[in-house]
Amino acid sequence: MDSSWLGMSVGTFVLVVATLGVAAHYRRERRRADLLRNLDHHEWLQWQRSRR
Repeated sequence: MDSSWLGMSVGTFVLVVATLGVAAHYRRERRRADLLRNLDHHEWLQWQRSRR
C-alpha cells in the first residue's frame, strides 16, 4: 500500500509540474506573438509617415 501511495503522489506532482510548464509556455508564446504584432504595427506606422 505504501508504494501505491508513493507512486500516486509522485505521479500527481509530475502532472502538476507539467501543467505549470504548459501554461508558462502558452503565456510566453502569446507574449511573443503580441510583441511581434506590435513591432510590425510600429514599422507600418513609420513607413506610412515617411511616404507622406
